[in-house]
Amino acid sequence: MRPLLVACVALGFLAGRKAEEPCGAAPAPARSAFAPRLSAEEAHSAHMPEHLRCDACRAIAFQIQEHLGKAEAKRSPGRKAGAELRESEYMEVLEKSCTQSWDGYGVMEVEGVKRLTGPGLPSQESVTVIMSGGPWPGRLHKMCHGYVGELGEEQLYQAHRRGAAALQELLCHGTKGACTALHRTGHEAPAKAPQNEL
Repeated sequence: MRPLLVACVALGFLAGRKAEEPCGAAPAPARSAFAPRLSAEEAHSAHMPEHLRCDACRAIAFQIQEHLGKAEAKRSPGRKAGAELRESEYMEVLEKSCTQSWDGYGVMEVEGVKRLTGPGLPSQESVTVIMSGGPWPGRLHKMCHGYVGELGEEQLYQAHRRGAAALQELLCHGTKGACTALHRTGHEAPAKAPQNEL
């Protein structure tokens, strides 16, 4: 009996089974992941493609909230933690939040749907291939500066002070918000025809 047990454990090891799986059990189904296939717009446009703008907006709201929160927590000795930042301070923090590298963001494809992924965005699947770098950091940088320019630093900071949900609502769900169609219907807005911006 002992040689059979040793043989089973050895074969299980060679087959890549976990130790807790019984010998003779069917192997787990193979999972495969492929790099997302990008359209010409997704690969080459200077702008964030329309169908990824909601995810991008949520990523930007997350990063702004994180940067401002860290700045409020890091106070000089004479001021209490969590106190409001001075105008010059929050303007500087907003600039830094937009000019960061954005390297942690990329695009993935799950069941034929492309989604932006990175900090502050929900993970769509445990095993996936993410295409990061490339045009995504520049697009996020540009969108972030667009929001700051359009809404203004003070309005963004006051929304941050009300909480992450208020900041995301201001940025992403207003009448012109990138998530407006998603917010109203609970479904992704249909992708618009790609624009030739080359």
